[in-house]
Amino acid sequence: MRAIGRFTVRPVLPVELAVLGELAQNLRWSWHPQTQDLFREVDPDLWEATGRDPVKLLGAVEKDRFDTLALDHGFRERLGAAEADLAAYLSEDRWYQQRVPEGPASIAYFSPEFGITAVLPQYSGGLGILAGDHLKAASDLGVPIVGVGLLYKHGYFKQSLSREGWQQETYPVLDPDGLPISALLEPDGSRATISIDQPGSPPLVARIWVAKVGRVPLLMLDTDVEGNPDHYVDVTDRLYGGNSEHRLRQELLLGVGGVRALRAFSRITGAPEPEVFHTNEGHAGFLGLERIRELTVAEGGPKVDFDTALEMGRASTVFTTHTPVPAGIDRFPRTLVEQYFSQGGATPGVPIERILALGAEDYESGDAEVFNMAVMGFRLAQRANGVSQLHGHVSRGMFNGLWPAFDEAEVPIGSITNGVHAPSWVAREVFDLASAQGAPADGDDVDAFMAAVDQVPGAEIWAVKRQLRERLVQDARRRLAKSWQQRGAAKAELGWIEDALDPEVLTIGFARRAASYKRLTLMMRDPERLKRLLLHPERPIQLVIAGKAHPADDGGKKLIQDIVRLSDDPEIRHRIVYLPNYDIAMAQPLYPGCDVWLNNPLRPYEACGTSGMKAALNGGLNLSVLDGWWDEWFDGENGWAIPTADGVEDIDKRDDIEAEALYDLIENDVAPRYYDLGPDGVPTRWLEMVRHTLKSLGPKVLATRMVRDYVRTLYAPACANARALNSDYHGAAELAAWKKKVKASWPEVRVEHVESSGVGDAPEVGATLSVRTFVSLGDLGPDDVHVQVVHGQINSDDELISTSVGDLAVAESYEGGRFRFDGTVTLKRAGAFGYTVRVLPRHPMLTSPAELGVVALA
Repeated sequence: MRAIGRFTVRPVLPVELAVLGELAQNLRWSWHPQTQDLFREVDPDLWEATGRDPVKLLGAVEKDRFDTLALDHGFRERLGAAEADLAAYLSEDRWYQQRVPEGPASIAYFSPEFGITAVLPQYSGGLGILAGDHLKAASDLGVPIVGVGLLYKHGYFKQSLSREGWQQETYPVLDPDGLPISALLEPDGSRATISIDQPGSPPLVARIWVAKVGRVPLLMLDTDVEGNPDHYVDVTDRLYGGNSEHRLRQELLLGVGGVRALRAFSRITGAPEPEVFHTNEGHAGFLGLERIRELTVAEGGPKVDFDTALEMGRASTVFTTHTPVPAGIDRFPRTLVEQYFSQGGATPGVPIERILALGAEDYESGDAEVFNMAVMGFRLAQRANGVSQLHGHVSRGMFNGLWPAFDEAEVPIGSITNGVHAPSWVAREVFDLASAQGAPADGDDVDAFMAAVDQVPGAEIWAVKRQLRERLVQDARRRLAKSWQQRGAAKAELGWIEDALDPEVLTIGFARRAASYKRLTLMMRDPERLKRLLLHPERPIQLVIAGKAHPADDGGKKLIQDIVRLSDDPEIRHRIVYLPNYDIAMAQPLYPGCDVWLNNPLRPYEACGTSGMKAALNGGLNLSVLDGWWDEWFDGENGWAIPTADGVEDIDKRDDIEAEALYDLIENDVAPRYYDLGPDGVPTRWLEMVRHTLKSLGPKVLATRMVRDYVRTLYAPACANARALNSDYHGAAELAAWKKKVKASWPEVRVEHVESSGVGDAPEVGATLSVRTFVSLGDLGPDDVHVQVVHGQINSDDELISTSVGDLAVAESYEGGRFRFDGTVTLKRAGAFGYTVRVLPRHPMLTSPAELGVVALA
């Protein structure tokens, strides 16, 4: 019979073991092997049976076992050491306290998903894993981040396969009381909640949960609250589910509700209010509207107008875009947004017409009927970035319409390349290899680890890689057997699985979402050639493949079915396996166990892609299309670049060309090098590439590097700008008034005349070009503008390329707002040369001359 109610009963631990509960509630255990060892010691079998989940483990242990452990002096001593280690980790000064003493006191990091650990399944893929690694690296560095997200009742779906290989989804219910999180409580012991007004309906109420990610609190909002109507309860039912209105409600809760949750958290705990807000993708963009509401409605503070509030919010907001394709951006019907933010809606007092303008695609090729969350993200943040250098370039092209007067290179979207949290993804045995050479096992001394790379004997590296392949093979066989049984196979049919995969064979991994541009089935373009590679008598390969398709993506499900059907072939099923339900738990043995990591997206549609980074840190070599991070850091010796047929418009032909190039690389380069063994049975040339990979990529691909980059180039400058606008808002009001004046006056700004001299009819390298220009500024003054000479090489169409910029100085003033500006340019290289003059707005609080999107050209 079916239960009508459910809840989780938490164990009562003996006083001597109470610290176990504290250790289980701080997710640092998920990347701290010594703490995991302690939980394993409680009951090794239960530790594995519960999926290495400390909360479930403690709930399943019998009282007699706890009583035994309470009397075990050695265990209690190790427990005390773990408690002291965690206390030191949480309290000691780290990189941020030592190097950024004037940085923001708190940084709010908003994301719709966070991949911290498999036991907290609140992630679907790369965006969530990146967000989780961001928080964990921030914790290790002491960066005072507070995460803000949602708590989904079903998380993301669990994936299984039908007999025919079709993806099937199930949505197990998650009980918050059985997760490593705790409810935020008011001083009187009641649960802390936030509410959001809904037009024509009762307010939407959400409770606040807190996960401890090392030093970083992660706030998660949950609408499964007594008294909420059913359609409100369903707002946090599952990740990326439902129709457009459902998604809008989720993003409304994340953005507006997330800011209110932060305020409640600071009020209750005394934590500092965030000085910087980071919007991780457009899903959380509504946070900017709530911050404007706070300032314009003036709850407990001085009231300001919309424009002043906008400048205050923009100065302290960072926006990161993750998608390289317009289809990946959330776009809602304009009428739907108007419904939820009009009179009686989520942000009372904020004019609906100003809200709609923030998300309007009011540029060439834009759709006037939609509200674009990424567009709003850029307009509400003074600093924005993509997640690799190539993605920054692609993003500047995608969103050039917001700054139409500027070339792509000057669009104010920078880039910070993603990184991965090494303690979460690198096998313990790999760390042990470095530690044996004197590198500290726990710390941030990257140089020491890199120095150890050359000192570890090749035979030891090879032995560890063999051990990690063996672990992957065993894990894959277990998952494969479970999958076949779910597909309806009898155990008697599955004897072949005992020989599936081989720890001595070159192992290639491929695991990612089954989106069409990621080309899950590129390797299948020529099935007969693939079979020959898999079954080569001297140099065989084996493939381990995983990944989910979105529940609504039948095209992605068809790709999975195609690969499953191939892997079902009795001739090759011992050499190619598809493992369903790809998640963190699967990934942790997968990356270390692979020799090669394959990535073959349709370039340039991979924004970054971090799975190959994880493989590299485990001594794996990348075999990838030059896209995302690999385009940036491939150096010709740290892996292989799959040639691409850029410019070939026929997709099938392009796939054929690139698949052939992939086969050729594996057959002629990858496999021969792997199987080129010396007398000692070690592939010396292969290990040379492994060492070079670790040294060339190791320091770059770390999430600690990434978070440092965010602190130095985005968080600290944003905080400085916000502080400069000052707490009484005078600076913000002045900036808002100045922008209004500039925009009103700009139609009168023009370059009237340009003169040049000094280089003669036959200019030579080293000559000095003198430039004199006369400009009309209308109601603006010389201090309001940059007058610049832009110069450089020109192409056959007289277009400037490879440009440099120099400011011209005001030389004379005339009546009617006219001025003369002078300057010089030194000719530094031979060849075709060109120049022009332009006028841009100038203000010390602007982060880019393109920020206002206006320019006057000669």
